[in-house]
Amino acid sequence: MLTAAQIRGARAMLQIGQVELAKLAGLSKTGLNHVENGNDARRSTLAAIQAALEAAGIEILEDNGVRLRKTLSAK
Repeated sequence: MLTAAQIRGARAMLQIGQVELAKLAGLSKTGLNHVENGNDARRSTLAAIQAALEAAGIEILEDNGVRLRKTLSAK
């Protein structure tokens, strides 16, 4: 399950703020803020955040980590 720390870390890697991620996930900034502060969230909310992060290039790792997805460089 996606954690608050993963969300914050992913946002830092993408260099985006809460407002931008909330918009990408279809949430309010207040809702995202609650999740990032460790408050309970619905599975659908976490799924929306995860989908937005993955669409932006983040890979969610099973060990509670995150990383930028590797891309193939053009030759």
